[in-house]
Amino acid sequence: MAKKLQHSSLPLKNKLARILWQIVWRFFYRPTPRLFHSWRSFLLRIFGAKIGKSVHPYPSARIWAPWNLEMGDHSCLSENVDCYCVDKICIGAHSTVSQYSFLCSASHDYTLDAMPLVTAPITIGERVWITADVFVGPGVTIGDGAVVTARSSVFRDLPPWMVACGNPAVPVKKRKSNDICDE
Repeated sequence: MAKKLQHSSLPLKNKLARILWQIVWRFFYRPTPRLFHSWRSFLLRIFGAKIGKSVHPYPSARIWAPWNLEMGDHSCLSENVDCYCVDKICIGAHSTVSQYSFLCSASHDYTLDAMPLVTAPITIGERVWITADVFVGPGVTIGDGAVVTARSSVFRDLPPWMVACGNPAVPVKKRKSNDICDE
């Protein structure tokens, strides 16, 4: 089922908040040692992100607007992830977004001459693994327990407990869930 993208225009308050966040990101978030996840989580919370316990946002992960980010307990935004959260991006508990992946909640409506910004939220379920260099587009929901293999591009919803690959990503096999243990 296709989700409708919302036309959006960003108010001045949003632009000023992003400028302040970029200053904080550059001087207080980005230069921190890799193990300082709690400090980076604290900074994200100050800017309105909903961050669970034991979350791992790595120092090189780019977060466009923290107030649009939600990360469940024990989730991870790995090295060089680009989290373009113009709209909401929710990452479920025990989920990992691996290095060089791009979560993109916005695009432009190329059918109109002015090409206005359009946005749609991204939802990543619990116990999901987005492997290296994956693109996830606006409006996508990835079901609990899914795995998206390296260099895949996700433009449509993916069902739970499936391994998906390709461009566009398609489910290729079921993933077993019998070896799960809670922390």
